[in-house]
Amino acid sequence: MSETSVQAGAVPAQTARVSRLTDQQTETLTGWLMAAPAVLLMLFFLIVPFIMAFVMAFTNQRLISPNPTEFVGTRNFANLLTVRFFTIEPLRDEATGELLRDEQGNLTYPALRTFTRNNEQYPELDGLAELTSWQAGDQRIYLLAADVVFLRALLNTIIFVLVIAPGQGGLALLLALVINQPLRGINVFRTIYFMPVVVSMVVVSLLWRFIYDGQNGLLNSILGFLSFGTFQPVDWLGNTGTAMPALMAMSAWQGVGFHMVIWLAGLQNISSSLYEAASVEGANTWQQFRYITWPGLRNTAIFVLVIITIQAFGLFTQVDVMTRGGPLDSTQSIIYQAVQRGYERQDIAGGSAISVIFFLLVLTISMVQRYLTREKN
Repeated sequence: MSETSVQAGAVPAQTARVSRLTDQQTETLTGWLMAAPAVLLMLFFLIVPFIMAFVMAFTNQRLISPNPTEFVGTRNFANLLTVRFFTIEPLRDEATGELLRDEQGNLTYPALRTFTRNNEQYPELDGLAELTSWQAGDQRIYLLAADVVFLRALLNTIIFVLVIAPGQGGLALLLALVINQPLRGINVFRTIYFMPVVVSMVVVSLLWRFIYDGQNGLLNSILGFLSFGTFQPVDWLGNTGTAMPALMAMSAWQGVGFHMVIWLAGLQNISSSLYEAASVEGANTWQQFRYITWPGLRNTAIFVLVIITIQAFGLFTQVDVMTRGGPLDSTQSIIYQAVQRGYERQDIAGGSAISVIFFLLVLTISMVQRYLTREKN
């Protein structure tokens, strides 16, 4: 065969290879074009604001201000997180040195503000306020903070997470075990349990605000009927001792159906032959749950725990609609504080600092959860 014929035969093969490469490039370009709207939305509404929050947390940026933006370092974080312990001794009689007491026999102490307002002896306490206090012998010990409202919001959020994560997760697992049984009409109960999930949290919050009403609320009416009129109405959202538990109960009721479905999917992935073998071996219901169901739900449990934790840390709508952070800051949350400071008070730098703290807190807890629930050889 001549050299000319060999080269002529090679041309179609090269053309096909170029054509295939072009087709692959076309498919790649098509894929990127189809993903471009979602990528741009994530870029402008997630990634860029995320970066800007980190940058503005170290400035004095305000929403509307004639003053130029300046770099202030970690001042915003110091204002949020500064806490100090301070001990006050009781007052004594100048002549005898004996402890002074009031009419009820209680020890008397100097006013805290005398130490936290322009006191040259304690300049480090200037501007701090009481977060909490307790008695230790004759001394009064104070925990002071530069931003009492934020620290209360942080504590409220952590308590909310500690209650909701195991409570809602456990209740959802219990419901999943119930509706996983082959009973007649079980699909009706699955629908009923899941219905609150598809309702907007704003609507649910408005509904439960009427249920918790201190005068003619449904909850007070039911309790009064069951107690034959002896139950005294309670202002569930206006009492510092009941406002946060009321929010917890409503939040668990609204979100339990979603996690129930996830648990149910995990239950249905466990082979029924394992339960049949366990029954033959004489295992009771608890033993089957302990040695078959729970190990089979390990990955599902990790997913549910992480999701509930992240959702619980994002507590905002319930607070905004039902209590506005009250009464007396008993239902403040981190996200609610970030929104209030960033928009209502126009303190963009302070709101950004709270957002950064929130991100680091959730990231740390998620990593700890993942480490504690990792597979161990």
